[in-house]
Amino acid sequence: MKSLAILAAALTVAASTASAHTTKYVYGDGAHAGMIVVSCFRGPWEEVIWDRPEPVFIDSLVGVGYDFPTAHAISERVCRDKSLVNNPDGLRATMEGIYYSAPVSRR
Repeated sequence: MKSLAILAAALTVAASTASAHTTKYVYGDGAHAGMIVVSCFRGPWEEVIWDRPEPVFIDSLVGVGYDFPTAHAISERVCRDKSLVNNPDGLRATMEGIYYSAPVSRR
């Protein structure tokens, strides 16, 4: 019973250190304006191991005009980029570069 309590405590600590990094940016103008919510699940490590896009990230890309496969590919690429871990300015610059350089990818 004691080892079960220790295991539960360890899992609680591990779960609290894992987090989702979320930043919100408004992109575009006129009819194509919208908010992209850059949200990546980050494990408790600095290494890119469990990093994956949160559904809100993919949905917000679809909301500004990307089709689902493109939105999923963009979000995977952004969340799996090792240089963007704990780098909100880098996340913003990368997402802006993608958004403004690939308008043909949007509907």
